[in-house]
Amino acid sequence: MSDQNPAPAAENSRPRGAAPEFSVCVYCGSRDGGSPAYAAAAEELGRALAAQSWRLVYGAGDVGLMGRVARATQAAGGATFGVIPTHLLHAEVGKRDLTQFVVTETMHERKKVMFMNCDAVVVLPGGAGTLDEFFEVLTWAQLGLHSKPIILLNIDGFWDPLVALLDHVIARGFASPSLKGLISLASDPAVAISQLGGS
Repeated sequence: MSDQNPAPAAENSRPRGAAPEFSVCVYCGSRDGGSPAYAAAAEELGRALAAQSWRLVYGAGDVGLMGRVARATQAAGGATFGVIPTHLLHAEVGKRDLTQFVVTETMHERKKVMFMNCDAVVVLPGGAGTLDEFFEVLTWAQLGLHSKPIILLNIDGFWDPLVALLDHVIARGFASPSLKGLISLASDPAVAISQLGGS
């Protein structure tokens, strides 16, 4: 987990009517994964965000699911806010044609800037980096540092083992049952959009 805490909830929460627009931070893989369903979901989510006039906040990569959700958002006329650390500019092919493109010095700064500029979090399939991002914001929510919605986009049951792990942690007495109440599961992007109050 990052050792940099977010600002108190009163400082990092914005009503939907305030500027800038309602923003959704999407955590996802820099690879496409082993099923075409993951790529399709990323693209559908990008189009859905644009249709709601919601801004995409993400890791500014142009590869894997990251690139797919960003390109789909752009193609549908949506706003994009990307954040990438200097050392990943080449590896993740930093996507510079975004509405806003921010380069940070460290991964910690990247995650902080992404979180501070969003109103909700949606987690697509991904690897260790995606899990790191998810557990960080989940921990912050558990500590009462924010109340932003956290949605696991559970494409084809991808996150079922993660949910089982959380159940195991709770069953063994290392977390309160309320931990699972801090996250929501969505079977597809349309459900996630609905859970966030979209249509």
